[in-house]
Amino acid sequence: MSYYLRSASLTNYVEVARAVGLDPHQQMRAARISRDVLLDPDIRIPAALVGRLLDASARAAQVDDFGLRMAELRQFSNLGPLAFVVREQPTLRRALESMVRYMGLQNESLAMRLEESEGLVIIRLHVLSEESGVLRQATDLAVGVMFRMLSLFLGTSWRPRSICFTHPAPASVATCMRVFGIEPLFNQDFDGIVCAAADLEAPLPSYDPAMAGQVKRYLGSLLAQANATAPDKVRKLVYVLLPTGMCSVDRVAQHLGVDRRTIHRRLAREQTSYSEILNQVRAGLVVSYIENPDRPLSEVATLLGFTSLSTFSRWFSGEFGCSVSKWRSRQAQPV
Repeated sequence: MSYYLRSASLTNYVEVARAVGLDPHQQMRAARISRDVLLDPDIRIPAALVGRLLDASARAAQVDDFGLRMAELRQFSNLGPLAFVVREQPTLRRALESMVRYMGLQNESLAMRLEESEGLVIIRLHVLSEESGVLRQATDLAVGVMFRMLSLFLGTSWRPRSICFTHPAPASVATCMRVFGIEPLFNQDFDGIVCAAADLEAPLPSYDPAMAGQVKRYLGSLLAQANATAPDKVRKLVYVLLPTGMCSVDRVAQHLGVDRRTIHRRLAREQTSYSEILNQVRAGLVVSYIENPDRPLSEVATLLGFTSLSTFSRWFSGEFGCSVSKWRSRQAQPV
């Protein structure tokens, strides 16, 4: 399936591209993105094209922090409809919970989940793609923008407990230090931010009780127009639940407020099934995991929801027609 996002996602692209010596319009033409999208932040464009543009720009400029450089310049107003969320809720925690619900209005390709344990909150972010592999720059941009939003409310001196990325460390962490104020953790099992739960109880000065109802109705109408299908909703939940080890059709149904029979029935109407979606998500994620030779295969198996390494190995051979080691050796061969 295809995911779409607002053209506001390209805010600051031109400035960053020029700063690293690129012709931004030439890069956009190569990525098949019209320069007209820069004139209107509300144009819907395929997320895959944006992801490819950012990764191609990073390669062309020989910088591995292109996405973070874009995030560094973002303002709260760039969030579009999501900016209204802060007027719906009185605290940062409640605002983030609303963002989980309304994220599709800004970016259909970004799955977001909040988890809390022992006084800490984990904000998990995952860039969805119909293609295999990780869109590294888009992921960095998403995490960077989330951090920017948090720091705009909590103050420039605020620091999270940790910033986590699934990808390896860049050649230099200078941009990371400038954007986050701390060195991120790399080769982790999720992309996102860990912060103290108490930090999220900060009241939002922009909260207006009189406007809350109107904003909720407005966002609800936009959400209804988005018309996310049942497979779309299930796929997003599978992406964020798989790495937690708590992904099942029952858990997905619980998150959607229905029972498992309803999930099966809705998916059947769309000529698909939970098992088919689960397999598609695994096939998309596994490539990004095994591309990193430092990640143990036992860990990959766990992240994909397999109960054992042998079960994962059999699934991989059936899906890709070879073992992981043979797949890696093929990728290492020059084209």
